Amino acid sequence: MGIRLYDSLSAQLTDFEPLVDGEVGIYVCGPTVQSSPHIGHLRSALVYDLWRRWFSHRGYRVTLVRNVTDIDDKILDNAARAADAGTPEEWWALAYRFELEFTASYNTLGIQPPTYEPRATASVAQMQEIIARLIDRGHAYPAPDGSGDVYFDTGSWPAYGLLTRQKTDDMVAASDADPRGKRDPRDFALWKGRKDGEPVSASWDSPWGAGRPGWHIECSAMSARYLGPAFDIHGGGLDLRFPHHENELAQTTAAGDPFASYWVHNGLVNVEGQKMSKSLGNSIFAADLLGAARPIVVRYYLASAHYRSVLDYHDGALLEAEAALERIETFLLRVQRRLADTRFAGAGAPVVPEAFAAAMDDDLSVPEALAVLHETVRAGNAALDAEDLPAAAAHRAAVHAMTAVLGIDPTSAEWRGADHSSVHVVLTALVERLIDDRQQARATKDFARADGIRSDLAAAGITLEDSAGATHWSIDGR
Repeated sequence: MGIRLYDSLSAQLTDFEPLVDGEVGIYVCGPTVQSSPHIGHLRSALVYDLWRRWFSHRGYRVTLVRNVTDIDDKILDNAARAADAGTPEEWWALAYRFELEFTASYNTLGIQPPTYEPRATASVAQMQEIIARLIDRGHAYPAPDGSGDVYFDTGSWPAYGLLTRQKTDDMVAASDADPRGKRDPRDFALWKGRKDGEPVSASWDSPWGAGRPGWHIECSAMSARYLGPAFDIHGGGLDLRFPHHENELAQTTAAGDPFASYWVHNGLVNVEGQKMSKSLGNSIFAADLLGAARPIVVRYYLASAHYRSVLDYHDGALLEAEAALERIETFLLRVQRRLADTRFAGAGAPVVPEAFAAAMDDDLSVPEALAVLHETVRAGNAALDAEDLPAAAAHRAAVHAMTAVLGIDPTSAEWRGADHSSVHVVLTALVERLIDDRQQARATKDFARADGIRSDLAAAGITLEDSAGATHWSIDGR
């Protein structure tokens, strides 16, 4: 059986069939870089990183495009507020500053860079081309008031509402643009004419007047530019289904392009059972989350729930993830020590168990895959207890294979730094205890004991450096 995924458009699990054999094209709606990333951004990016890794493991050549929305009402508003507060910053500088925060957070979590990461401002010409096509086809119109606005005519497209299974009459008015010049309140902006007070640098010349693109047209243009008019998977957070993805689907297909074969949406994040929102003041920002635990632990936690389910953040969530990950780390350390200097030291082919593969093939069921991983760890420990070294080596290889696919192999180079290892935590406690003993020995003028502690640590490759009021330690002088 091949890979199955839940397609939001058909609202059912379906077998994945690529447009091109052996290749997968994925477009993911990336962040609007108006402010710092939060836990929801991290979860969404990680979901599609896991999809990409699994497709790659199954032998597909994956092209992943994740855009950056670097021009938007909120970006301009935040730049204007900063200027009013006496801290002026150009809108594009603000956007780039937050883009760097997103990139740093993704890198810290081990999320692989996308194949392409286009900024919206680099594809304005392609957006204008689609808008012109829509006008020619009778599915868009310039505002008659000369404002420069251009709107998608939702009434002209009978399939509008297909993705979210809504009737047009039940939809709320589009709030993405000034309603000036709209034929219908549900019509949404394709092009926004420049308003007084907006920076000249935030507008582009167009056949309809100076202005900037609407949010929805950006993704239609970038997906076509980097993946072609037809591609395999369009992904994003569940909160984007309406209006963003609904509008993308309508305008792209109305312009004559096939667009995505499948729509995949990841679930949202709650905090202590409540929806995360600015109004509740319960947002968990990426910097705080990554500062609360090792990045590999945060990655494990964010991946632990099924990607389509709600992920609830609560006190103790990271401790639970830490404990689960430490069981894996402890087994790998234990089996490495036991198999060292035996003929099984390098034995075992890194192949994922069939049950793990079946779980991942079934709509990326990471919770079931983790259950297989932990069962393999338990079996591996049992094999060590029974001195069944061939079985222990086989279980070790399977654990390495599974954790590599999930991006949580604690022995891999990306996580092996001293500051990101549980071994470092233990080592720190032991060394600092010896430093305290040395300080006490010096205080009582037992210099022989103090020198002996320094010598013992030096023999272990640990260097001490005394400074005013403190002693610092490093490994091999680093």
